[in-house]
Amino acid sequence: MSKLKTSGALAVVGSIVLTAYLFVIRPWQLRWGATDEEVARVMPGDSVVKDPTFNATRAVTVAARPEDIWPWLVQIGFGRAGWYSYDWIDNFGRPSAGRIIPELQGLKVGDLVPLGPGDVAGFWVKALEPNRWMLWGDKKGEVTWFWGLYPQEDGSTRLIARVRMQYNWASLGMLFNIPVDVGDIVMMRKCLLGIKERAEAVAQQSRQGR
Repeated sequence: MSKLKTSGALAVVGSIVLTAYLFVIRPWQLRWGATDEEVARVMPGDSVVKDPTFNATRAVTVAARPEDIWPWLVQIGFGRAGWYSYDWIDNFGRPSAGRIIPELQGLKVGDLVPLGPGDVAGFWVKALEPNRWMLWGDKKGEVTWFWGLYPQEDGSTRLIARVRMQYNWASLGMLFNIPVDVGDIVMMRKCLLGIKERAEAVAQQSRQGR
């Protein structure tokens, strides 16, 4: 096969893959686990990034009360409890915590939730209401990350994570935006399920001990 034909075939395959991602995979991954009502719901921080390029609302049902889930949320972060996700990717291989760490429970507005080593890369806590919700953001106002706990009548809780981001298509920003758009669901899904697993295990132990 000539180089011209090979290039043409690759272009066709690339177009098919891109179309499938934009019109099938991306709409699904941007709302993984969330209901129509949850996707449409106005949440704290929505007004910060008014016209997001990336707007994802993901959710999972946790068989535990908000107060059983909250401690796992406030200790999250690199060098803290980890991200409850793929530790070899986001925590330098160090296992995420399998217990609630008392010394990490004092998270407050203005604190940094690190994405990596040092005190530069990460998100700052913008607002929080214990056992209800927490909002993170960057310094430029280009990204917000919301965590919400919504108790249900059956005693479970809907854990919702919303990320809103305005892409910077200039210069090296492209190198960051594309992997985030494609790969965020992989890490976020694992994180939500990791929190669910941990919170449910502790809640079950608590019920059995009564």
